[in-house]
Amino acid sequence: MLEQLEVDLDIEDLLQAADVGSPPRLVRVDERASHPDAGARVDHLVAVDLAVAALDLVLHPERELDRSRSFAHGSDFVPSSTVPARLDICPIFRQWRRRRSGRRGSARATPASGLRGGRVRLGRPVTRRLLFGSLALAPVVILLGYFADLSDTANFVLSALALVPLAWIIGEATDHAAEHTGAGVGGFLNATFGNAPELIIALLAVNKGLPEVVRGSLTGSVVSNLLLVLGASLLAGGRGRVDRFSSFLSLGLVGLATALFLIPAVPGWHGEPNRHSLAVLSVPVSAFLLVVYVLVTWYSLRRHRALQSHDDEAALGAWSLSRSLVVLGVATVATALVAEILVGSLEPFAEKVGLSDFFVAAVIVAIVGNAAEHGGAVLVAHRGKISLAAEIALSSAAQVAVFLIPAVAILSWLIEPLALSFRPVELATLGGSVAVAALVLADGRSSRPRGAALVASYAVAVVAFYVAGSR
Repeated sequence: MLEQLEVDLDIEDLLQAADVGSPPRLVRVDERASHPDAGARVDHLVAVDLAVAALDLVLHPERELDRSRSFAHGSDFVPSSTVPARLDICPIFRQWRRRRSGRRGSARATPASGLRGGRVRLGRPVTRRLLFGSLALAPVVILLGYFADLSDTANFVLSALALVPLAWIIGEATDHAAEHTGAGVGGFLNATFGNAPELIIALLAVNKGLPEVVRGSLTGSVVSNLLLVLGASLLAGGRGRVDRFSSFLSLGLVGLATALFLIPAVPGWHGEPNRHSLAVLSVPVSAFLLVVYVLVTWYSLRRHRALQSHDDEAALGAWSLSRSLVVLGVATVATALVAEILVGSLEPFAEKVGLSDFFVAAVIVAIVGNAAEHGGAVLVAHRGKISLAAEIALSSAAQVAVFLIPAVAILSWLIEPLALSFRPVELATLGGSVAVAALVLADGRSSRPRGAALVASYAVAVVAFYVAGSR
């Protein structure tokens, strides 16, 4: 029996040999035998192709089941006993597999993902320092917006930029707070505060009597997640695999919400779209979607409970619960103040640049409201975890469709009842986005051409929003 097997070969050499198919090379293996008769260390020469085959079997077991591998040995081969290599039991191989597992789309989502927000922490120091530093823009924007006489264009641009780091720090604080709570409370925190910027912007727009801005920002958020963020992730990640079950669960929820939005929307195509009767009709639709959201989130938490992973690059050190809640509260208040400046300057900005309020909300505000999470998905895909990046984009779209839109519709009754009377162009764009994303992910594979197709589809949606304009 073998106690230890030491192979004098670099991991990357094995990877290159497995991928490129280079000819077998001989390496020296030190084998320590525990048998009583084996007193000294025995040196054997083993073809590297054996190690390559073992590594390939560890990384691609499904491929090795369908074909056999032949071994070519050089003239210097010593016909010794076969070494039963189990490379995956070595710690270095386990660590290497965790780092490279995203290439095969094997990254699994944690309970914090799925419909709880799918958020990922940006672990690179440069990115985090940049976002932390840009948080200083928020108090500057608040002071200038409330006490200085800046132009509406300057207020809109500065407040839009300030929302990006605020959305990121809210997501960070929410995730850290969820680590100190149970799954149910953590899911509630992620659902409520994870979408705080979009929720605050929507409610402020309701308060200012801008229903087109509300519907435009929420519609644009779903479409941008399904097409732009997912497409950019596939472009950054290249070839890989995605979780078909999770992907089509999220797409099915968006499709269900789109179909239910027809109930209050169709009557709004004839007559006043914001009349009170349509707002009343939107309440049961919203309540049903919220129930669906709770049930699916509960199921998702149970499904992923045993699969919770501890990502090496996300192990950043947990905050205390008190620190998380303080940061969450301060960031939420700052977001509300910055969002008020953004919404207040949106109409004058749109008029000055010659764009409709709906277009500005559906394209600019929708992207800015969660830009940090969108960028995080693309970075995750670039690091090889395409499956996780796709789940971030799709679950974010599903959360907006089945939680955020119904929540805004119900909470609007505290301010001014909002009717979910989406226009045909908005519903057609939602349905088309679901169809395109489903076609791209039908076989559970990803590639850069598919990502380019999704980004091109988003460009078509932007053109449709521009042509449609406001009512």
